[in-house]
Amino acid sequence: MKQVKNVVLVHGAFADGSGFKALYNVLTAKGFTVTVVQNPLTSLEDDVKAVHVALDKLDGPAILAGHSWGGAVITEAGNHPKAAALVYIAAFQPAKGESALYWLQTAPPAPENGVLAPDDKGIVYYAKDKYHAGFCADISAEEADFMYASQGAFYAKGFVTNITEPAWENKPAYGIVATDDKSIAPEIQRAMYTRSGTKFIEVKGSHVVFMSQPEKVAEVIVEAAENA
Repeated sequence: MKQVKNVVLVHGAFADGSGFKALYNVLTAKGFTVTVVQNPLTSLEDDVKAVHVALDKLDGPAILAGHSWGGAVITEAGNHPKAAALVYIAAFQPAKGESALYWLQTAPPAPENGVLAPDDKGIVYYAKDKYHAGFCADISAEEADFMYASQGAFYAKGFVTNITEPAWENKPAYGIVATDDKSIAPEIQRAMYTRSGTKFIEVKGSHVVFMSQPEKVAEVIVEAAENA
């Protein structure tokens, strides 16, 4: 089959699509057409719709790559006929009847983790004083400050919504474990990927390994595209 030339990048909570710039640059230099989805983060269903809108516009199949909460999104959104394969970047990968929160609670949080309880609007934020160390320790303080300032408002109901039809059961799945992750413990990532039979590698990096190690993340996406 002809190599897939489209890549759709799906960000997670406490971030927005601007964090994908380095990965976008690497992938476009390799000839891929890249779409960066701006998830509304209002619910799992709304984020899935946003990914489907992006896929609908494409001229052919695409690799769906999701980071963190974006992994739960592509697990559901990946049932779209144009989704050829899935790439999980330090991401949640729930099964049918599981939520992202279910997996987050399977290991104790790192001391650096700054995920706060939902506020009176049901929105979950990350503590500002822990954001750099807990979320993105291997990028500069200036980049971390920008990420914090540009993050979306993540509604907690997404975290507790169960997956109904996991696309990884029917489509090729690839994963990246960020070994220095303080937001989703590496052991959680390994457990999810191992359970699903996902082909994964381990990369030394923080939760935003796609920013600090974009070339290594791109290699996995290229592999997925060449074998889809």
